[in-house]
Amino acid sequence: MISQTVEYALRAAVAVAQSDSKKLTAQEISHMTRVPVSYLSKVLHLLVRGGIIKATRGIHGGYALTVAAETLSVLDVVNAIDPVKRIRTCPIGLGGHAPNLCSLHRRLDAVLEQTEQSFGSTTIAELINCAGSLPLCEVAKSA
Repeated sequence: MISQTVEYALRAAVAVAQSDSKKLTAQEISHMTRVPVSYLSKVLHLLVRGGIIKATRGIHGGYALTVAAETLSVLDVVNAIDPVKRIRTCPIGLGGHAPNLCSLHRRLDAVLEQTEQSFGSTTIAELINCAGSLPLCEVAKSA
């Protein structure tokens, strides 16, 4: 349902959120998330461009969230990388279906709408703090 790039972006957002406001390098995030650093660099660039994280250069540089994990939704991250593609018009171009969707596409779009709502109502903090769940990433080591 979601692309591997979105999966990596979510893992990166969780890793950065877990860093307790410490900026993380791409190498640290790569280690924590098990995402190859070469691919992760592209993902981080998309997250910066999407306003999810900020990048700081220099000796004390790294990546940090632009907003608190408690207000950053899964949907925010998804939309920065590969938004959920809702069905607005007939995907196969049947003219008789405009402006309405057939029963199949209406139901498929309803599932996509529920997915958007679920992603929108789930924060990165909730993913981190879910009681009884396994850790999503390695925890950053304190310097």
